[in-house]
Amino acid sequence: MIFITNTISLNDHEIETNAIRAQGAGGQNVNKVSSAIHLRFDIKASSLSDAHKQRLLESKDSRINKEGVLIIKAQQFRTQERNKVDALKRLRQFIVKTTYVSKTRRPTKPSRNAQRKRVDKKTQRGRTKSLRGKVDF
Repeated sequence: MIFITNTISLNDHEIETNAIRAQGAGGQNVNKVSSAIHLRFDIKASSLSDAHKQRLLESKDSRINKEGVLIIKAQQFRTQERNKVDALKRLRQFIVKTTYVSKTRRPTKPSRNAQRKRVDKKTQRGRTKSLRGKVDF
């Protein structure tokens, strides 16, 4: 069981991980060891609620293919275990970010006292500036 948030959790069988060879520099180790992780998460077949699935599928992320499968490739570290932890962490961050619903903003109005103070400050400032002008004898 993988816990995403207090209310969202995924079963282990919903996430498919495959070890593949990493790309890039690294000498002979890159050619010998399959240290990179290819994580596949089928959004449509997951145990998430329909609302969460919809939000994930509607996100404009290039890692989601046409079939609704999220593919994360983790190859930052030299060991397979650290890459697997990194891939799961990135999956968790993606799900949390896309399922978060921000609070709706309620427009507020300044109080009458605050409005009066603002106007008083403006008139005081204007008086101060007018006194800085040239003096006519």
